[in-house]
Amino acid sequence: MRRSRTGRSPGPSTERPRGGVDVYLLPAVVGGGLGDIEEVLAAGRALARAGFRPTLFRRPGRPLPRSVEGPWDWPPVDRRARLGPRAPAAMTVSPSWGVSAAPSRPEPFGRGGAWEAESRAIERAYGPSSTLHVSLEEFARTLPASGENRERWREGGVRARSLPAALARSRRAGEVDSLRSAFRRFRAFDRPNVLHLFATFRADPGFAREYPEAVQTGPLWPRHAPVPRRRRSHREWVWYASPASAEAIAPEVLAGLADAAPRVRLFVRTARSWPTVRSDERVEVAWGPIDARRWRTRFASAELRIVTGSRTLLEAMELGGPFLYFNGVIGAGARRRRHRPEKLRAWLDLARAHGVDPALGRDLADFASGRRVRAVVARAARREGAWAQFPRLAAIGFRPPYDDAGRLLVAVARALAASPEDAAGVVARVRAGTAL
Repeated sequence: MRRSRTGRSPGPSTERPRGGVDVYLLPAVVGGGLGDIEEVLAAGRALARAGFRPTLFRRPGRPLPRSVEGPWDWPPVDRRARLGPRAPAAMTVSPSWGVSAAPSRPEPFGRGGAWEAESRAIERAYGPSSTLHVSLEEFARTLPASGENRERWREGGVRARSLPAALARSRRAGEVDSLRSAFRRFRAFDRPNVLHLFATFRADPGFAREYPEAVQTGPLWPRHAPVPRRRRSHREWVWYASPASAEAIAPEVLAGLADAAPRVRLFVRTARSWPTVRSDERVEVAWGPIDARRWRTRFASAELRIVTGSRTLLEAMELGGPFLYFNGVIGAGARRRRHRPEKLRAWLDLARAHGVDPALGRDLADFASGRRVRAVVARAARREGAWAQFPRLAAIGFRPPYDDAGRLLVAVARALAASPEDAAGVVARVRAGTAL
C-alpha cells in the first residue's frame, strides 16, 4: 500500500495491522476549537508509530465534518467508504464520543453527533464486545459538578463578590445535581465499551471520586514529525490568535515589543482578517489556511510563542522555550474575565508544584486576562527575571502508562488485540488502574 503524507491513499489496503486491531479515527470539532481535530490526529500518530495503521471511514454520500480536511498533519491513514474488517477487534478514537459519535436518543438534546452513523456501523460489523470506543475529553477540564457550576456562573458574568450567594441559590435549586446527571448522560459513562480519557497535568481526586468511570492521564503530546528550526537573521515571535478578542490586545502586544533590542518581528496566524492591524516591517498577519509543515517550521523556530487552547500549549511545552497564553476574554472593564481558563490554571498549578518563580506565573495569568499586556510582553522580550530561563515542566502524579495518553492508547490497543472479544473488560481494567 502506498502511503501518503497528506493521509490520502489511492484505495483500500489489504494489509493486516500488526497489532490485530483495526483503528478508526473519527475527528470532529466539538467545543468550537480546531484542537479537537488535532487531538484525534495526535492519537492516530501515536498508534501509527506502534504499528496500528489508522483508517478514516466515512459512509458514501456523507461529507466529512467541517474543517476535517485540514490542512493537518495526518498520520498514515487509509480512507474508506465501506467497511472491510481486517482484524477481530476495532478501536475508534473520537473527541467526546458521547457528543460526536453516540447514537441519537429520543430526548431533548439527544441528537447524535457527526460520526453517529459510522460509529454504529463499526460496532455492528465487529460486535459490541469487540469494539472499544476511545473518547478524548477536553484537556484539563476535570472539575467536579460543583466546580463546573462555579465556572458556569463565573463565565456568565457574575462578579466575584456575588458568586457565593449565586452558588448557594443554585445548590438549593438542585442545579449541581442536574449538572452531575447531565454530565454522566451526555458523556455516555454508562457504556461499558467506551473509554473516557481526561488528559491533564495533575489528577484531580475530587473528580475521580465523583466520576470513577473517567480515566485521568498525562497529556496527549503532539509529537509531530521533526521539522528543521530555521536560523533567522531577526528575532521572531509567533502568535496562534484564534480567539476573536485577540485583535483587541494586539496594539498592546506590539507596544511591548516596540522597544525590544534587537527588534522583534511578530507573525500572527488568525482565522479572520484583522482590519485594525496591518502587516508592516514589525508584524505579519496571515489569515486563512496555512500549510501544516510550513506552520510547524515557523512555530518551532520562534523565539517565543503566544498560544491558545490546549494543543498549541502542549506543542509549545514539548518544543521548550518561553510562551504566553491567551484564550480570549469576555466582557469589558471590571467585568472582563478569561474565557475557559482551566488549561492555563492547570499549568500554573503545575508550575507552583515545581517551585517556579511566582512572578512568572503572575505575568502569564495577567496576560491571559488581557491585563498588563504591554508590560508583560516587554519583560518577556527583555528576558527579565524568570523569563531568562523559562521552565520546562512535566505532568506529575501519574504512573506509567497513565502519565502519557499516547502511551496509554497504545497499551489499550495491545490489550484489546490480546483479548479481542473483551472490549468491556479492557475498559474496566483501565478504569481500575490495573496492569494492561
